[in-house]
Formats: sequence, structure tokens, C-alpha cells
Amino acid sequence: MTTALRKPETPLALPDYTPEFGRPILAHLRHVARDARCKSYVDLFGACAALSGNRQIAANAASEVLMRCLSQALGRRPVLFREGERDTSFDEKWLLALARALKHEDTASATFLLNSRVPKHARRNLVFLLRNVIDGFEQV
Repeated sequence: MTTALRKPETPLALPDYTPEFGRPILAHLRHVARDARCKSYVDLFGACAALSGNRQIAANAASEVLMRCLSQALGRRPVLFREGERDTSFDEKWLLALARALKHEDTASATFLLNSRVPKHARRNLVFLLRNVIDGFEQV
């Protein structure tokens, strides 16, 4: 009896939009991620419920909560590079692609990106947080 050989699974390939598009939001999220590394665990659902009604405070809080809870949504710790780094990780490209899809109301792309990596129970909260973050950025 012979066993069929399978091709190794290749990860989802995302185009590199970062040379111009998404640099400000990527720099912001890298900065927030660096600051949030030493803070305690936050539950994704509880954090969304605690966001302020003030738009500026909510945007800053959403950035911090997003970066602190992204590992819960992805099921593993995301790879985020230091601020100012020219290269982008797969996780950063994925997050920027999702932000762009949400900003431009591209439901099909957003659904595909969410379904590819985020469990169903975390999708709504992740979208809520990311929408709060991208509302303050012109170019995503």
C-alpha cells in the first residue's frame, strides 16, 4: 500500500502594501504593541465593553486593547517588528490588509481575512477594535 504525498501547506500570501499605504497605522500599532508588552492580561470581550464614549480616548484605548488582545484572536503571539523597521511581518501585513478592507468597506476581503485566521467568537470584537483604530487614520 502506498501513501500519497501531499504538498506542504503554504501560508496565505498577502501583497505588500506597506511602502506608502498603512505606514502611519503600522508605526502606531508597533509603538502601542511595544508599550503594552509588559502589561497584564486583558480579556478581549471585557476590554471592548470598557472603551470610552470619548472618540479620542476610545481610539487610544482601542489601539492598546487591540495590541494586547491580538494574540487571543490569532491563537498565538503575533510577530510585530520594532518601530521604524522597513520590513513587515506576515502578521503585520495581514492586520494592514484587514484594516484596509474595513476602511474601504470591502466586506468580501475582510470576511476572507477574518475566516483565515480568527475564530468565530473573536471576529466581532477584533473588527470593533480595529475600526476604532482606523477611524483616526486618513490613509489605510
